[in-house]
Amino acid sequence: MSDHGHAIAQLLDRPGVRLLLEVLNGGGEETRIVGGAVRNALLGLPINDIDLASTATPAVVTARAEAAGLKVVPTGVEHGTVTVVVEGVPFEVTTLREDVETRGRHATVRFGRDFAADARRRDFTINGLSVDRDGTIHDHVGGMADLEARRVAFIGDAAARIREDYLRILRFFRFHAEYGEGPLDPNGFSAAVRERRGLAILSHERVRTELIKLLRARRAVEVLVELSDAGFVQWFLGGVVELGRLGRVAALEATMGVRDGIRRLAAMGVMVAEDAERLRERLRLSNAEHARCAAFAATLARVKSLASPIDGAELRRLVAEFGLEAVTDVAIATEGEPRPIATPEAREALRRYQAGLDPLPNFPVRGRDLLARGAPKGIELGRRLKRAKEAWLAAGCPTGPEAAERFIAVALAEATEGPTRL
Repeated sequence: MSDHGHAIAQLLDRPGVRLLLEVLNGGGEETRIVGGAVRNALLGLPINDIDLASTATPAVVTARAEAAGLKVVPTGVEHGTVTVVVEGVPFEVTTLREDVETRGRHATVRFGRDFAADARRRDFTINGLSVDRDGTIHDHVGGMADLEARRVAFIGDAAARIREDYLRILRFFRFHAEYGEGPLDPNGFSAAVRERRGLAILSHERVRTELIKLLRARRAVEVLVELSDAGFVQWFLGGVVELGRLGRVAALEATMGVRDGIRRLAAMGVMVAEDAERLRERLRLSNAEHARCAAFAATLARVKSLASPIDGAELRRLVAEFGLEAVTDVAIATEGEPRPIATPEAREALRRYQAGLDPLPNFPVRGRDLLARGAPKGIELGRRLKRAKEAWLAAGCPTGPEAAERFIAVALAEATEGPTRL
C-alpha cells in the first residue's frame, strides 16, 4: 500500500475538496470525507466520487454553500443528503445519522453528531474510515487493519448488519471480489449463509445490479466458485451454471484489459435460448442485455451443431447472421473446448473484423427496397426478406450494389408464388 500521508494529501488536493471542507467546517460543525473515496485512496485505486459526512444539517450545509457562491442540489434531503457542486464537481454531503429502528432495507434514522456512531452503522470496516480537513485518518471500526490485510469484514455482528439490509449479502461478496484477498471472511460468510432467506425480499433489479458488478470484479471467478459451492450462484440465476466458461472468459479478458459483465453472465448462465429468457425475468435484464444473451444462445447452438471446422466463409456467415459481438462472445467463452474448432483462416477473419480492418457483412436488402418495387406490406414483406436473407447467407454474404439487386430479385420472385399458406 502506498504511503498513507501521500495518498490522503492527493485526495484532499482533488478539485474542490479543500474549498468545500473549509466552507463546511468551523462554527461548531465538522465535515469529513468518508467511505469509498478514503478506502480507494489508501489502496491506490481510482476514485470516482467523493462523499462527505457532516455534523451540519442539510439546511446548514445549504446555507453555508450558497453563501460561498456554490450550487446546491437537494438530491435527498429527506435522508439528510444534499449535493454541492464545486468547480464543476458534485459532492454528496450527508448529515451524520443514527439508526432508531431497522427493518430489512428500511430504517428509521435521526440526525446525529457522533462520527463514531455514524461509522458503526455502515456495512464493512474498510468503508468506515473518514478523513478530516487536516488529513487525519479516523478509524472507529478497525478498518485500517482490515485494509492492510485486504480483508472485507462486517462492522460488529455480521448477522445484525445483514438483517439491517439484506443487500449487504451481495455487497459482501462483491466487495471481497474487488478488494479482498484469500477466502471470504468466515464470520461474514457464515452469517450470509444463515441469513440467505432475506435475499427474497430484494427487488430483482437490485440483485441484477450487484451481480453484474460482482461479475466485473477483480476476483470474480474465485469468489463465484466459492459461492457456487454454497448454492448462491444457482439461486441468483435460477438454474445451472457453467463456471468453466466463466473462467475462460475472465482469463482471456485479462489479456484484453476488459471486464464485460454481460459477456460473463452469458458465459456462466446461458447454454440454451430458454436460459436467456429465464435470466431476463429473474434479473430484469434490459432489452439490450437480454438481446445479447439471446444472441449468445443462438450463436452457441449454431457453432456447436457444425460438423466441420469453422473456416473463413463460415465465420463470415456467422457474423452476418448473429453479429460480431455475439460471435466474439461465443468464441471467447468456448476457447479450448472440443467444439467448435476454428481454422487459422477463421481466427484471422474474426480478428480483422474486430479491429475494423474488414467491413462487416451486412445484408444489402431493406424492406423499403422491396416496397419501392411493388412488394406488399405486412407479413408477406417479412417473409420475402427472410427468404432473400437465407439465400444471401447461403451464397456467402456478398455485398455491394450488384448483390443488392440480386437478392431483391430473389425476394420479388417469391411474389409469383403468392403468400405461404398453412
